[in-house]
Amino acid sequence: EYIGLDSNHPNSYHYFMHENFFNHIDISKERTHLPNGMANDLKQACHDYEALIKEAGGIDLQILGLGTNGHIAFNEPGSKFDGRTDVVDLAQATLDANARFFESIEDVPTQAVTMGIGTIMEAQEIIMLVSGESKAEAMKQLIHGPVTEDFPASILQEHPHVTIIADEAALKLCDLSS
Repeated sequence: EYIGLDSNHPNSYHYFMHENFFNHIDISKERTHLPNGMANDLKQACHDYEALIKEAGGIDLQILGLGTNGHIAFNEPGSKFDGRTDVVDLAQATLDANARFFESIEDVPTQAVTMGIGTIMEAQEIIMLVSGESKAEAMKQLIHGPVTEDFPASILQEHPHVTIIADEAALKLCDLSS
Protein backbone atom coordinates (compact mmCIF):
# COMPACT_ATOMS: atom_id res chain seq x y z
CA GLU A 1 0.00 0.00 0.00
CA TYR A 2 1.15 3.51 -0.76
CA ILE A 3 2.12 5.55 2.28
CA GLY A 4 -0.11 8.58 2.66
CA LEU A 5 -3.13 7.40 0.65
CA ASP A 6 -6.34 6.82 2.56
CA SER A 7 -7.99 3.44 1.93
CA ASN A 8 -10.83 5.24 0.11
CA HIS A 9 -8.46 7.04 -2.26
CA PRO A 10 -9.09 5.67 -5.79
CA ASN A 11 -5.35 5.02 -6.28
CA SER A 12 -4.82 3.15 -3.02
CA TYR A 13 -4.38 -0.59 -3.17
CA HIS A 14 -7.12 -0.96 -0.54
CA TYR A 15 -9.53 0.68 -2.95
CA PHE A 16 -8.20 -1.33 -5.92
CA MET A 17 -8.51 -4.67 -4.13
CA HIS A 18 -12.04 -3.97 -2.94
CA GLU A 19 -13.26 -2.63 -6.28
CA ASN A 20 -11.62 -5.33 -8.41
CA PHE A 21 -11.67 -8.40 -6.18
CA PHE A 22 -13.13 -8.43 -2.66
CA ASN A 23 -16.47 -6.87 -3.69
CA HIS A 24 -16.94 -9.66 -6.24
CA ILE A 25 -16.33 -12.71 -4.08
CA ASP A 26 -18.00 -14.19 -1.02
CA ILE A 27 -15.72 -12.87 1.73
CA SER A 28 -16.45 -10.75 4.77
CA LYS A 29 -14.52 -7.49 5.02
CA GLU A 30 -13.15 -8.67 8.40
CA ARG A 31 -11.26 -11.44 6.59
CA THR A 32 -9.50 -9.09 4.17
CA HIS A 33 -6.16 -7.68 5.27
CA LEU A 34 -3.88 -5.23 3.51
CA PRO A 35 -0.93 -3.25 4.80
CA ASN A 36 -1.80 0.09 6.38
CA GLY A 37 -0.07 3.00 4.67
CA MET A 38 -1.75 5.53 6.96
CA ALA A 39 -0.65 4.11 10.32
CA ASN A 40 0.83 6.51 12.85
CA ASP A 41 3.56 3.94 13.57
CA LEU A 42 4.40 2.34 10.23
CA LYS A 43 7.06 -0.01 11.66
CA GLN A 44 4.53 -1.36 14.18
CA ALA A 45 1.91 -1.70 11.43
CA CYS A 46 4.39 -3.80 9.42
CA HIS A 47 5.09 -5.99 12.44
CA ASP A 48 1.32 -6.37 13.07
CA TYR A 49 0.76 -7.37 9.43
CA GLU A 50 3.40 -10.10 9.70
CA ALA A 51 1.76 -11.28 12.94
CA LEU A 52 -1.63 -11.47 11.18
CA ILE A 53 -0.13 -13.70 8.49
CA LYS A 54 1.44 -15.96 11.11
CA GLU A 55 -1.78 -16.14 13.16
CA ALA A 56 -3.66 -17.17 10.00
CA GLY A 57 -1.25 -20.05 9.44
CA GLY A 58 0.62 -18.41 6.58
CA ILE A 59 -0.31 -17.68 3.00
CA ASP A 60 -1.78 -20.45 0.88
CA LEU A 61 -1.84 -18.59 -2.44
CA GLN A 62 0.14 -15.47 -3.33
CA ILE A 63 -0.80 -13.62 -6.52
CA LEU A 64 1.86 -11.31 -7.94
CA GLY A 65 2.52 -9.07 -10.88
CA LEU A 66 5.92 -8.35 -12.39
CA GLY A 67 7.41 -4.88 -12.58
CA THR A 68 9.49 -3.89 -15.59
CA ASN A 69 12.49 -3.64 -13.27
CA GLY A 70 11.78 -7.05 -11.74
CA HIS A 71 9.99 -5.82 -8.65
CA ILE A 72 7.39 -8.02 -6.97
CA ALA A 73 4.92 -6.36 -4.64
CA PHE A 74 6.88 -3.15 -3.97
CA ASN A 75 10.18 -4.98 -3.48
CA GLU A 76 12.43 -2.92 -5.72
CA PRO A 77 15.84 -3.96 -7.11
CA GLY A 78 18.25 -4.44 -4.22
CA SER A 79 15.56 -5.74 -1.84
CA LYS A 80 16.81 -8.49 0.43
CA PHE A 81 15.46 -11.97 -0.30
CA ASP A 82 14.81 -12.55 3.41
CA GLY A 83 12.89 -9.27 3.87
CA ARG A 84 9.65 -9.03 5.81
CA THR A 85 6.80 -6.53 5.51
CA ASP A 86 8.38 -3.08 5.69
CA VAL A 87 8.41 0.52 4.50
CA VAL A 88 10.21 0.93 1.17
CA ASP A 89 11.27 3.73 -1.15
CA LEU A 90 9.88 3.27 -4.65
CA ALA A 91 12.25 3.21 -7.61
CA GLN A 92 11.93 5.86 -10.29
CA ALA A 93 10.85 3.15 -12.78
CA THR A 94 7.94 2.27 -10.50
CA LEU A 95 6.98 5.91 -10.02
CA ASP A 96 7.08 6.44 -13.78
CA ALA A 97 5.00 3.31 -14.45
CA ASN A 98 2.37 4.32 -11.89
CA ALA A 99 2.22 8.00 -12.88
CA ARG A 100 -0.56 7.19 -15.36
CA PHE A 101 -2.90 6.63 -12.40
CA PHE A 102 -2.28 10.09 -10.93
CA GLU A 103 -2.72 13.64 -12.18
CA SER A 104 1.05 14.16 -12.28
CA ILE A 105 4.28 12.34 -11.40
CA GLU A 106 4.56 14.61 -8.35
CA ASP A 107 1.34 13.09 -6.99
CA VAL A 108 2.68 9.51 -7.01
CA PRO A 109 3.63 8.47 -3.46
CA THR A 110 7.35 7.78 -3.19
CA GLN A 111 7.07 5.22 -0.39
CA ALA A 112 4.94 2.19 0.32
CA VAL A 113 4.41 -0.61 2.80
CA THR A 114 5.11 -3.91 1.11
CA MET A 115 5.11 -7.56 2.00
CA GLY A 116 8.73 -8.64 1.99
CA ILE A 117 10.24 -11.22 -0.33
CA GLY A 118 10.89 -13.57 2.60
CA THR A 119 7.19 -13.47 3.46
CA ILE A 120 6.18 -13.96 -0.18
CA MET A 121 8.47 -16.97 -0.55
CA GLU A 122 6.78 -18.69 2.42
CA ALA A 123 3.50 -18.90 0.48
CA GLN A 124 2.46 -22.45 -0.39
CA GLU A 125 1.80 -21.48 -4.03
CA ILE A 126 2.49 -18.42 -6.13
CA ILE A 127 0.76 -17.25 -9.29
CA MET A 128 2.48 -14.54 -11.32
CA LEU A 129 0.34 -12.63 -13.84
CA VAL A 130 2.23 -10.82 -16.60
CA SER A 131 0.91 -9.04 -19.66
CA GLY A 132 2.11 -6.68 -22.32
CA GLU A 133 5.16 -6.11 -24.45
CA SER A 134 6.55 -3.69 -21.86
CA LYS A 135 7.14 -6.71 -19.60
CA ALA A 136 8.93 -8.85 -22.23
CA GLU A 137 12.47 -8.02 -21.10
CA ALA A 138 11.53 -8.61 -17.44
CA MET A 139 9.95 -11.97 -18.35
CA LYS A 140 13.10 -12.99 -20.20
CA GLN A 141 15.22 -12.11 -17.19
CA LEU A 142 12.80 -13.86 -14.81
CA ILE A 143 12.88 -17.11 -16.79
CA HIS A 144 16.42 -17.16 -18.15
CA GLY A 145 18.42 -14.83 -15.90
CA PRO A 146 20.38 -15.47 -12.73
CA VAL A 147 18.87 -15.30 -9.24
CA THR A 148 19.92 -11.90 -7.90
CA GLU A 149 18.61 -9.25 -5.53
CA ASP A 150 19.15 -6.79 -8.39
CA PHE A 151 16.13 -8.46 -10.04
CA PRO A 152 13.86 -9.38 -7.10
CA ALA A 153 11.45 -11.61 -9.06
CA SER A 154 14.36 -13.93 -9.90
CA ILE A 155 14.01 -15.53 -6.45
CA LEU A 156 10.80 -17.15 -7.71
CA GLN A 157 13.04 -19.58 -9.63
CA GLU A 158 13.72 -21.15 -6.23
CA HIS A 159 10.08 -21.52 -5.12
CA PRO A 160 8.71 -25.06 -5.59
CA HIS A 161 5.21 -24.04 -6.73
CA VAL A 162 5.10 -21.03 -9.07
CA THR A 163 2.70 -20.73 -11.98
CA ILE A 164 3.27 -17.95 -14.50
CA ILE A 165 0.31 -16.82 -16.58
CA ALA A 166 1.52 -14.53 -19.34
CA ASP A 167 0.30 -13.33 -22.70
CA GLU A 168 2.26 -13.75 -25.95
CA ALA A 169 3.48 -10.15 -25.87
CA ALA A 170 5.11 -10.63 -22.45
CA LEU A 171 6.67 -13.90 -23.59
CA LYS A 172 7.99 -12.71 -26.97
CA LEU A 173 11.66 -12.72 -25.87
CA CYS A 174 11.51 -16.02 -24.00
CA ASP A 175 12.77 -19.34 -25.32
CA LEU A 176 10.22 -21.76 -23.92
CA SER A 177 11.54 -24.78 -25.81
CA SER A 178 13.88 -25.83 -23.01
